[in-house]
Amino acid sequence: MKITVPKGIKIGHYNDDYTGVTVVLCEKGCICGADVRGGAPGTRETDLLRSEKAAQEVHAVVLTGGSAYGLESTCGVMEYLKDKGVGAKVGGKRVPIVCGAVIFDLIYDDYHWPDKAAGRKACENACSENVGFGQVGVGKGATVGKFRGMKYATKSGVGAATVKVAGVTVTAIVAVNALGDVIDTETRKIVAGCKGKNGDFIGAEQRILNGEYLKLLTGNTTIGCIITDAKLDKTAANKVASVAHNGLARTIYPVHTDFDGDSLFVMATGKRPVLNPVLIEIAAVKAVEKAVLAAVDGCVVYETHCCDEDDSGQD
Repeated sequence: MKITVPKGIKIGHYNDDYTGVTVVLCEKGCICGADVRGGAPGTRETDLLRSEKAAQEVHAVVLTGGSAYGLESTCGVMEYLKDKGVGAKVGGKRVPIVCGAVIFDLIYDDYHWPDKAAGRKACENACSENVGFGQVGVGKGATVGKFRGMKYATKSGVGAATVKVAGVTVTAIVAVNALGDVIDTETRKIVAGCKGKNGDFIGAEQRILNGEYLKLLTGNTTIGCIITDAKLDKTAANKVASVAHNGLARTIYPVHTDFDGDSLFVMATGKRPVLNPVLIEIAAVKAVEKAVLAAVDGCVVYETHCCDEDDSGQD
């Protein structure tokens, strides 16, 4: 699968045997929006991204495991950027703007979460080419369909997909840790989720509707970041983030539950003009859809390259 990283953006992973963190860096700063849904989110600086707020640029988005504990990794990202002289100028000092969201992967007897050092290491590993996805970074501890216990869950990961439209690159990076099942959009069959004793998928949505599982477990959430070279303002970036959730709704059944904290960010470098932001919205939906499926298909190797200024090919 060919993944395109817009120029000016780098992606880095770090993980141990249990959990991990994925960072999306834009050291020169870029416009960012977000949309947070579900009843159990864990986020940092999402209020700052609202259209009426003063800040116009962010320097990193962090996708991390460890539930609320994992937000510690964002401080390591902030220190890394500060040491490089990156950030908004405030009173003679630099303040990097770092946003983030978490998944719940505290599924072991002990506590494991990405700390400050993990966030910094993810930054040190960041690059724009040959970036791997799958069960790495934030995807390390991701699973789908845990409501009958881990024995019947499906291993997941962090997936990525690129869609190009009118010369603009739209790439989605999504860590899938959902309560619901993941559905193939073409066959309409379950490809990841809760299994029965015979190993077959049992169909979470219908089982819930049947009233068979009333004590659903927390420990879910799908999070992601859409990166694009489109020229967007904050209002448009927030709208793209909102519409992009349709990609989750196409592939995860059910989604946005009280036991999920589904969050999507949009980072726009502004390198390419956009005739109509609806094009970017539709491309983002498709990219998210494809990234969700990639996260659960077991792929860990991607052909990833940086988008050059004259790279305007169509997919």
